[in-house]
Amino acid sequence: MRRGFTLLEMLVATAIMGIAVVGLMSNLSASLRNAARLTDYDRAALLAHEKMDELLLDPQLPKMAVVQGVFDPAITGDVPAGWRAQLTPFDVPPDAPPGSEILEQLELRVWWGQPKNPRSLVLEAYRRGRLPGGQQ
Repeated sequence: MRRGFTLLEMLVATAIMGIAVVGLMSNLSASLRNAARLTDYDRAALLAHEKMDELLLDPQLPKMAVVQGVFDPAITGDVPAGWRAQLTPFDVPPDAPPGSEILEQLELRVWWGQPKNPRSLVLEAYRRGRLPGGQQ
């Protein structure tokens, strides 16, 4: 009566375990890359919402002009990031006199990542405004 494993059985079992471990490690590596990518996206979304709130509350924000800036690397996790915004009239009644209330659209684009291949997201918001030329 024989007990134990033969050398061939041990080699086959080791090969199967090696293949399984390589597969698990590659899946773990891909999961970590996705987690880092999602962390960057979540951080950018939070910064975008914060910047959008700041811009919506700014009464001196110029209309029909592009305003842009960069975020402090300390709050972006040392990932280069910045923003670009433009406020435009959205809903203007026909023949509206100066000083009439209108709806303005604020478009904010936040970018992050390497300058050669940046990622970005766009937010849009609306606020009430007035046509220029009337009493404020």
